[in-house]
Amino acid sequence: MEPTGRSTKRMRPAPPHTHESTPGPAETTDPAAGRTQHPPPGAGGDGGEGPPDRISDLPDAVLGEIIFLLPTMEGARTQALASRWRHLWRTAPLNLDCRGIPGNLPGAILSAHGGPVHRLCLPSLLLQYRADVAGTWLRSPSLDTLQELEFYLELPITYRFSFSRLQLLQPPPASIFRFSSTLRVATISQCHLPDNTVETLQFPLLNKLALVEVKISEGSLQSIITSGCPALESLLLRTSFDIRGLRINSPILKSIGVHSRFVELIIQDAPSLERLLCLRMDMRMRVSVLSAPRLATLGYISQDSQDSKIMFGSTVIQRLCVVSLTMVVPTIKILAVHMNFNLDMVIELMKCFVCLEKLYMKIQTDSPAGTNFWRHKHRNFLTSQDIRLKTLVLGHYRGIQAQVNFVTFFILNAKLLESIRLEVDSRDYNDRFFAEQCRMLQMENRISRGAQLCVTTGSHNDVSSTVDLNDLDLADPFACRC
Repeated sequence: MEPTGRSTKRMRPAPPHTHESTPGPAETTDPAAGRTQHPPPGAGGDGGEGPPDRISDLPDAVLGEIIFLLPTMEGARTQALASRWRHLWRTAPLNLDCRGIPGNLPGAILSAHGGPVHRLCLPSLLLQYRADVAGTWLRSPSLDTLQELEFYLELPITYRFSFSRLQLLQPPPASIFRFSSTLRVATISQCHLPDNTVETLQFPLLNKLALVEVKISEGSLQSIITSGCPALESLLLRTSFDIRGLRINSPILKSIGVHSRFVELIIQDAPSLERLLCLRMDMRMRVSVLSAPRLATLGYISQDSQDSKIMFGSTVIQRLCVVSLTMVVPTIKILAVHMNFNLDMVIELMKCFVCLEKLYMKIQTDSPAGTNFWRHKHRNFLTSQDIRLKTLVLGHYRGIQAQVNFVTFFILNAKLLESIRLEVDSRDYNDRFFAEQCRMLQMENRISRGAQLCVTTGSHNDVSSTVDLNDLDLADPFACRC
């Protein structure tokens, strides 16, 4: 019997610290700060003037793109860098993001810049309480070629709307629809999209759309997907009201993110769909995938809700239990789940998702784990099926015996395993804990000699609370980006 590690509740520290079983190449570091040394721009290593300013030698168009990618105020400040940069801000496309900017400044920035605005981010409350101001800005000639429009929430998303408040949600100003020929990305928040408005919408270039706390009918949403936005590839629905179900028929939709109280989501015919993110881990949603031959990323699936169910044809998974396995699903490569450390349940999922390469587990710290003994229990599985898993990421790891047994199963049997990431409490993070885990997990006996163990206080990307349209674009939206 292997020894038992410590058990503590997990805290989320910042910044994360990491131990790895196989260190990377040596770097030059500052002994005091522990960071890689980089000379400041313009400073040479010999005490002279330093290297020439090669960035300023780039063409105006390239420098304009650099300025566009900067936060709004930082972009404006580039005028003070040097005479070479002085005219660039006014001629580069403007990225006007009102987050953190005093309310009287956006209008002044529009007037001072004078050039085209390609990205505009406004607070959603402007639609409700200052619609006249929003309308004035949206009618500015500078926005004639606008490509990205976002009405962002200033408060965290909650289900705080009462029925009476829902009735007060207003339609967006009519001027928002004048960008139909240029808009490519849109986030619409806290408004009402009535049927008579939606039925006339045509955004031929729009390929990313997020509806956040929007009141819209099921028929109108269906119309947007099937005809109003013929180029739509990414769709995010977050706390959308008046929608109980949605049926997806789209030849080009690649990513769907849902964080709403849907009852049913049917993927009827989606030949291009690659990512399906069901982001409420306590959701009571029935997801039915009838035809999605390219679907590779799925998550979160949770065991928290008794009513949650996902079906691939006649194969049924309910509360993470495979209750009917009539066909395997070979397309799924990335899976994120919210569950206990239950090896039996994970093995049943691997029997369903036979080509699974990455598994992300978000663990409840107070959940019972069982023993996870496997050497005799799962002998038939090990002799009859290959484990193709390459990446295993476990949150709330405490090093107790049941968790050790769980991880050891993959270390000793997953021949293609490349990395194991254990996310631990900061109080467990020390050299002794890391060395103890390497020994208990039998890393020296790993069947994949290239497999590396990473113990960290960081956390993989929790898209359930932070997802935005950019997450939907990622091949692996759950990967740590810290």
